[in-house]
Amino acid sequence: MGAPAKAWDPFQRQRDVPDQATVLITPSGEVLNYVPERGSVTVMRDRMGHKILVDRYGNLVATEMPANEVYGRGYGSGGYDNGPNYGPDYYPPAPSGGGWDRSDTQTAGIPDDMPPDGDSADPSYAPDSPSTIPDQGPMQGDRTGLPPQVANPATVSSKATPAITALQVFLSREGFSPGAIDGRMGQNLEKALQAWEQKSGETLDPKDTNAIMDHLQRDGGLAFTTYTITAADAAGPYVASIPEDYSKKAAMPYLGYTSVAEMLAEKFHMDEGYLKALNPGVDFSVPGTTIKVVNLGTSPSGKVVKIIADKSRKQVFAYGADGQLIAAYPASIGSQDTPSPSGTVSVVRVAFNPTYTYNPKINFKQGSNDKVLLIPPGPNGPVGSVWIALSKPTYGIHGTPEPSLIGRTQSHGCVRLTNWDATALAKMVSPGVTVEFVG
Repeated sequence: MGAPAKAWDPFQRQRDVPDQATVLITPSGEVLNYVPERGSVTVMRDRMGHKILVDRYGNLVATEMPANEVYGRGYGSGGYDNGPNYGPDYYPPAPSGGGWDRSDTQTAGIPDDMPPDGDSADPSYAPDSPSTIPDQGPMQGDRTGLPPQVANPATVSSKATPAITALQVFLSREGFSPGAIDGRMGQNLEKALQAWEQKSGETLDPKDTNAIMDHLQRDGGLAFTTYTITAADAAGPYVASIPEDYSKKAAMPYLGYTSVAEMLAEKFHMDEGYLKALNPGVDFSVPGTTIKVVNLGTSPSGKVVKIIADKSRKQVFAYGADGQLIAAYPASIGSQDTPSPSGTVSVVRVAFNPTYTYNPKINFKQGSNDKVLLIPPGPNGPVGSVWIALSKPTYGIHGTPEPSLIGRTQSHGCVRLTNWDATALAKMVSPGVTVEFVG
């Protein structure tokens, strides 16, 4: 008989992950980089019999997989290994950020004694502008016209494919954001597809490649294109790293990108790991290098007069004066500890490339910081590249330094979008636009 699987203490950091019997894999394909708190998730099984973690909103958090399968896939410190038998049209699954630092991964298998259900909590680090006001009860507002709830999260696919990328690109062009484009079928993509189907009156099967290609050809052309890295791209400026501690952030002149790859991933609305997977062995810092990227086409435009932030769906809907849905974005909206406001508020102002004032007496407590800090702007700042201030003090709609986590984590009370989605929305709103919180 083999050695028994190691017991998992969910409150102890798991450093020696390759020796664990199982690991937790997120819907975007990376190893879960935190240990879920007890009561924050429900343990279920998918149709294949795998244990899965699902949050209280029905979103898939992670799937338990055998560790020897995960660490035998060819990941290394240099990025994704395509292997010798893959042709130029192979689009592999994308781990976040390229390689994995296995010595610092905080994950292991799902414990048998995990509670079967519980309230949701936010176990991840997700800095933004929170509320100190307690929950005021159920959200108010009419949900009529919103897309239906997403189906069982256990049905999502974990394999990146060109067809799914094409669907993500098409929906992005239409204004129905799938979040970071990663070639995978997941909750953000399902929600975007449902919203588009409700607006258009059409149905689109994610497995019908011909139908997806027909839509693409009528809406900007093929999903993939090439891009040549410029000298300006390579020059930056870039920062070596982004510290977690707010006092160290405050000491920096700018919270910019940490690499050319990170910058390009945001430029093309892509998961950084997927960008690297599409371009194996590429040195993104070399000007003149031609890489494969997605073909975003033209972004939607219009004048938004009403926004609905749906907490249960983790999605934001933007409507025009005619009542028609203009755009929909995946979002992280509040948490149990720091809920978003109830009812209706309004947009007060829009700030691009904003600074962020951290005040522990008003905001949440970050680390040991107990003084007011002015944190410089930049895409890797706590509120990303955009801040849409709301009439409820300290609340806003804003960007994020972690685009691939949008819709998969919660926030400190605000509405968090990817930087590119927050920018697109900011360009369509003005002071006075109503924002209704429902769900």
